[in-house]
Amino acid sequence: MSNTPSVLFVCVHNAGRSQMAAGWLTHLAGDRIEVRSAGSAPADQVNPVAVEAMREAGVDITTEQPKILTTDAVQASDVVITMGCGDACPIFPGKRYEDWTLDDPAGQGIEAVRPIRDEIRARVEKLISELLPAP
Repeated sequence: MSNTPSVLFVCVHNAGRSQMAAGWLTHLAGDRIEVRSAGSAPADQVNPVAVEAMREAGVDITTEQPKILTTDAVQASDVVITMGCGDACPIFPGKRYEDWTLDDPAGQGIEAVRPIRDEIRARVEKLISELLPAP
């Protein structure tokens, strides 16, 4: 049993919010937290505006691809964070579930996506502080 906590971010298309959240968590926590993201109805590609917004902040998510949400991914994760798709996510006992209410960056310009990016960063930082107690 690994001591590394694992987090799964889920939004419908796995193209914007969940990708930005996964990018932030990987960037800020490194390998201390295992990161997954998925969508109940994945898009063809990650939202280019989300990619651009993250690039501005020094985080590269260009290699990510939207992935379908699987029961296995949920079972393998300690924390499941949904972003506006709570119904689609299977619930297992003993896991921590959170729903983050965030504007959907789909179809928005970069000016609208930057505050979403920054809000996600703040929430991810809080999550890290909860999952990785300071030594």
